[in-house]
Amino acid sequence: MFKMKNFYLYINFLIGLLVFFPVHAQQQTFTAKQVVEIFQNELIAVMQQGQNLGFKGRYNRLEIAINQSHDLNKIARTVIGREWLNLSVAQQQQLSSVFSRLSIAAYAHNFKEFSGESFTFDSEEEGLRGGVVIHSYLHIPQDKAVKFDYMLKKKSDHWQIINIAANGVSDLALKRAEYTSILKRAGFDVLIKKITEKINQYAQ
Repeated sequence: MFKMKNFYLYINFLIGLLVFFPVHAQQQTFTAKQVVEIFQNELIAVMQQGQNLGFKGRYNRLEIAINQSHDLNKIARTVIGREWLNLSVAQQQQLSSVFSRLSIAAYAHNFKEFSGESFTFDSEEEGLRGGVVIHSYLHIPQDKAVKFDYMLKKKSDHWQIINIAANGVSDLALKRAEYTSILKRAGFDVLIKKITEKINQYAQ
């Protein structure tokens, strides 16, 4: 029987190939389901080594995986909505950069310990405007499973994640309500300051 320990060693080997040969990985065409599964496998691998890696190590590992699987620029634009068009090019670039750091830091903070968690695929369906939604579950020992819905769209022939909902709640929607409010009420510089403060909190 194939032991779980061997399974994780195998997954770590595959992820290692993606890390050390990113150009080759980018040249391959993965299905939407494969993009999600590769990302989830890296989350599990980072959780398993979470304490040894520390926040900085988890951040560095996940930065590669998230940049490969997520369309962070599109996510940043979606968070701001129509306000994006009112920003200068320099402001758009700064917001994309700081929001990307926030996304990676949030994963590095929230996925830092392993106690037997695992992901399982549930189903796949067509999304809006040519997108795809991948439904899966994160199984947590002695707790209820968390349903994750990954929304993906193609960018340059590669599927990328543009939104994730956990148990029906979209973190992107929550951030959009919060960030657009700050932007309108207090301005761009205050928004960047608030996001940077959150990144620093995650790193502590």
